[in-house]
This record gives sequence, structure tokens and C-alpha cells, in this order.
Amino acid sequence: MPRTVRLLVAARAINRLGAFSLPFLTVLISADFGASVTTAGLLSAAFGLATIPSRLAGGRLATRIGRRRTIVLGLTGCAAAQLGIAAAGSLVAVAVFAVLLGLFFELYEPPSQALIADAVGPSERVRAYGLFNAALAAGGTGAGLIAASLGRWDLRWLFVVDAATCLLCALALRLALPAEHTDRSALRTPGTAEPVRPWRDRALRAVFLSGTLFALVTTQITMGLPLTLARRGLEPADAGLLFTASAVTVVASQPALRLRRLASLPDSAALALGHVLLAIGLAGYAVASALPAFLAATLVWTLGDVLILGRVLTVVADLAPRGGADRYLAAYGISWGIATVVAPVTSTQLLAHVGVGALWSGTAGLCLALAAAQLLVVEPLVRPVRERRAAPGGTGVAPRRTAPR
Repeated sequence: MPRTVRLLVAARAINRLGAFSLPFLTVLISADFGASVTTAGLLSAAFGLATIPSRLAGGRLATRIGRRRTIVLGLTGCAAAQLGIAAAGSLVAVAVFAVLLGLFFELYEPPSQALIADAVGPSERVRAYGLFNAALAAGGTGAGLIAASLGRWDLRWLFVVDAATCLLCALALRLALPAEHTDRSALRTPGTAEPVRPWRDRALRAVFLSGTLFALVTTQITMGLPLTLARRGLEPADAGLLFTASAVTVVASQPALRLRRLASLPDSAALALGHVLLAIGLAGYAVASALPAFLAATLVWTLGDVLILGRVLTVVADLAPRGGADRYLAAYGISWGIATVVAPVTSTQLLAHVGVGALWSGTAGLCLALAAAQLLVVEPLVRPVRERRAAPGGTGVAPRRTAPR
């Protein structure tokens, strides 16, 4: 992998190692300020909503002030907001800094993902994005241990240490990433007078819709698994063991992405296979009653997750016209902000009204529907655009008379 990719992967792992404070935000709000669970949930939802414009701003700022500056701004802003939460003396102050954290939280993603897309050839993007996601998983395995030790002492220190890792990453990337000259022409599609507008791209809209449902499924797992264990008579904290097993599986499975049979699969087939594996794993949750069964199901859906995460970012990067990767990746990334807001509601309401079996059976059915839609709906829209982008000398831009209005 090129130096830029290795730098971003290493920085990602360091940053993730400290990214353990957010799950404890609701606990801090309730314990230190006596707020109700409902109030704590609303503040967490406000954070999730703030990440949506943050992702869009990350794509715009990357083309206006440069990717390195945007990355540093995002990490530094996160650090300042987290220190504000740690020092807050009132619930209002915590709410303000939580929203501020959301507004900076996703600035990092579009420029870092676009840097990876530009640093490697199309054939290597799947592996590069796989390493990027593996860095998240690797850092996450240590993050839980740090959170367990610091959290017993004082929850506010979680936000202080998280801020320190953000500042460390910002400094490292500021010194290591090359400076760049921003070009306002990157805001326009090459070969036309039209600005780059991702939402006018039908292929991207199809990928975005599929990606939003995938993000909803993934976030629902995080929210619903501890509650599911409790309803099965198991210890909810054992969800931490299952998530650690999932993270280890993400890291350990990276070499498999280079196997010839897997690497040669068309992206549509790989994405469909990933959704099928997700469905099998989540169907396992519907019938599991003992921890080993939950562990086996977790390993299966994690393999599907690995297939999807590396491939889908590659598809989005390939859809983007020259100079438009930041904006396309930012637009696609909104799917995770939507999932962060919706999943806590859907997972708890479904558990309360239809139970464990129906929750996970229904989610597995949704994954099977996504697998079919990937082959029958999304791929026919995506393939012509990608072929046009890849054509020698082609910009992938349709003639002006056929451009959507």
C-alpha cells in the first residue's frame, strides 16, 4: 500500500483506540446531571443528527480548503468539543458541546476516503478500504479495555483521553500528509459547465438507498444485541465479548480479500454475497439461546460486513467524476448519520412489540431483499456509469442535452 494509505490506516487505529467516550455520553448525562433516560436519549439523537451536515461539510471543505486541512480541522474540533463535555458544569453546556461534537465528527471521513481512492488504482481499492475498516476494528479491541479501566474511575476522563487521541492524530497527519493546492475547478464536473452534484446521479442515489438500509442493519445490531442477550437470560455485558470477536474477525479476514476467487468477484456479486451472509448471521440471532450460538452467528454476519464495507466505498469512488470523490463519498456517508438516529428507535420498538425472534428474522429478510436489489436494481444503474468513467479519456459525464434537470 502507498505511504498515504499506511498513514491514514495507522492514524485511524490510534484515533479509534480513544474513541470509546460516545457510548458513555448518555450515562454521563444521567449520572452527573440527574437527567432522565429520555432526555439522555434525545441528546444522543441530537448528536446523530448533527453528523449529517458534518459529513456534507467534510466533502465541500475538502475541495475548498484542501483535504489535509479538513482532516486536521475535524480532529481538532472533535477534541475541543470532547474537552468541553469533560469540563461542562451544566446539562445545557453538555448539550451544546454534544451537538458541536456531531458537527465536527464526520469532517474527517470524506477527505480521508477520497485520499485512499486517489492513492491506489481501482483494482486495489477494495483491499485499501478493507485495511481502513480493519484499523477501526483493531483500535476498537483496545478501546473497550481502556474504557473499562477509566470508566470505573471517572467518566469524564474518557472524553479527555479521546480528545488527546484526536489531537495526536491531527498533529501526525498535519506533519505527514503532503500539502496540496486546492482547485476551485474541482467543484465542477470536468468537461461541462455544470457543478458536481452527487444527488443528480441516479446510480449514486440507488447505492445510497441500499447503503442506508445496510447502515441501519449494522447500527441496529449494535443497539439491539445487548437487549437481546438480556431477553434470552444472558448477561448484557457479554455483548462486549461478541463485538470484540467481531473486531478480531474483521482484522483476521483481511488476507482473504486477496484470494483470487474472492478478489475476482464482480462488486455486485460480492455485495450480494455479503448481504446473504448478514442474513444468515442475523437469522442465527433469532434462534440463538446460548452464548456459543450467538458467537457463531456474530462471526458469520461479520464476514458479510467485511465484504460489503470494502466494496461499497470502491463503487462510490468509481462513480465519482474526476475531482468529485470527496463530494460523492460525503453524500453516501450520510447513510450512517440517518442510521444513527433511526436505529435506536427501530431496535427498541421492535423488541418491545414483536420480540427477539421477529426483530432478527425481519432484519435477516431485509438483508436478503438487499441482496436481490443489488443484482436486479442497483447494478444495472451502476454498471454503465462505471464503464463510462473507466473509458480512456472519458469523464463519465453524459452529454449536456441528456443531463438530468
